[in-house]
Amino acid sequence: MGFPSPAKDYAESRLNPQGMFMTGDSRIVETSSGYAVIDPVDKLSQGQVLLILGDGHTQFAKLQGRALITEDGEAIEGEALEDVVIHGVVTYTINGCSEERGPI
Repeated sequence: MGFPSPAKDYAESRLNPQGMFMTGDSRIVETSSGYAVIDPVDKLSQGQVLLILGDGHTQFAKLQGRALITEDGEAIEGEALEDVVIHGVVTYTINGCSEERGPI
C-alpha cells in the first residue's frame, strides 16, 4: 500500500554509449585502443577522420586533399585508394581503460 515516491520523477537512467553518442545510423566498432562510434559517409569533406579497411586491417585515416593519411603518417593515394573500404566517419572515440598504460 502507500503512495508512490515523488523522487521517482527525478531518477535518472544508467549511462550507456547508445544513449550518449549514437544516432539512428551509428555503429560502435571495437578498435585496438578502445571503441569508435562511426556514422555512414554521405559526402566526404576535408579533415574528416574515417575508419577504413586497408591492407587487411582496420585503421583510422584523415582525408587530406585526394589522399588518406593514416595514424602512422602513411599516405594512401592514387591506385591504392581502390583497395580501401571506408566504414564510416568517426564521430567519437572511447578509449579503453582496462589496460595499465603507465604510472598513475
